[in-house]
Amino acid sequence: MNTHFRPSRCLRLMLALLIVLPLAAFTADPIAGSSKQSGPVRVGILGFDSYQALAFTQLFHKPPADNPMLGGLQVVAAWPGGSPDIEKTLTDIERWKPRLIDQGVKIVDTIDEVLARSDAIIVMSVDGRAHLEPTRRALRAKKPVYIGRPMAASLEDVITMFDIAGENGTPLFSCSQHRYSPGFIGMRSHPEVGRVRGCEVFGGMETETHHPDFFWHAVHSFETLYTIMGPGVATVSRTQAEDAELVVCAWADGRIGTYRGIRNGAVKYSALVFGDKGIAPAGKYGYEAPEKGVVPKGRYKGYEGVATEIARFFKTRKSPIQPAETIELWAVMEAAHQSGSAGGTPIRVADVIAAARKRVARQGSR
Repeated sequence: MNTHFRPSRCLRLMLALLIVLPLAAFTADPIAGSSKQSGPVRVGILGFDSYQALAFTQLFHKPPADNPMLGGLQVVAAWPGGSPDIEKTLTDIERWKPRLIDQGVKIVDTIDEVLARSDAIIVMSVDGRAHLEPTRRALRAKKPVYIGRPMAASLEDVITMFDIAGENGTPLFSCSQHRYSPGFIGMRSHPEVGRVRGCEVFGGMETETHHPDFFWHAVHSFETLYTIMGPGVATVSRTQAEDAELVVCAWADGRIGTYRGIRNGAVKYSALVFGDKGIAPAGKYGYEAPEKGVVPKGRYKGYEGVATEIARFFKTRKSPIQPAETIELWAVMEAAHQSGSAGGTPIRVADVIAAARKRVARQGSR
């Protein structure tokens, strides 16, 4: 008689399922947007004193029919945030609160409540000084984070947040909505321009006393400059006048890009791009570029472009922008501040980053 145990085919199948099903449940990543995902990515908002918090919610909940990437996300909870010394933030919280509730968003009292309900986090407070702590808590909770403009009020905070993201193996992404404006993103490979050799960006220069000059609003234009030119700035110099600022950025490969910050006079957000084939103006911020020879009203995509990238980021957990590029961009603006203080002397971006990293190291534990 054969005394070896031979499980039946049915029993073998049951044993296999007992092993495989728990493993599948463990390895499935609801944020990665896999086919095993049973529901939408749950998004939480920390600070909704910015209109973009509402705009992103509306785009996620009712995406345009021709933009399926925006689907599959549900904003489930929001914490108000706000800054006592920026009165408008407190007013706007009350302004956007009922409209978020109408979208089915639960307004909660603490950051921890948002984290407990969410798979991914948007930090939208307009005050960059208020971003480090909620971002730290979200990243430690392993929630991927998108931070709205301005990412921070210091280069040290920018570096610290990316360091925390790396330490926790959790992705972090931040940019201005101008980076994904249709008229700008197409200029790096524009058929009439060819390879980009230089760029003149211009836009408004609104400032606040509690943020360095370029961090508060001019970051929109620096994002445009990087969208068109890419990273690699070596030195930065600044010239100041009553009506305008002029920042000259010299790339390590010999290219030059400039930013004209408009203080007085007509304001428009755009750029002039110089290439090896031709010279062309970039489109107007927010609008889909019209076909050549056609001038329609156009489709406003001021928030749709960046919302699409946020959705892709939350589903894939892969940032569309390398941390080093974002750190460099903020270092360029910091270098412009230092150049202004030094009477327009060119400042090396690498030195600015190195000095900021030393200050972060001296601050100790994160």
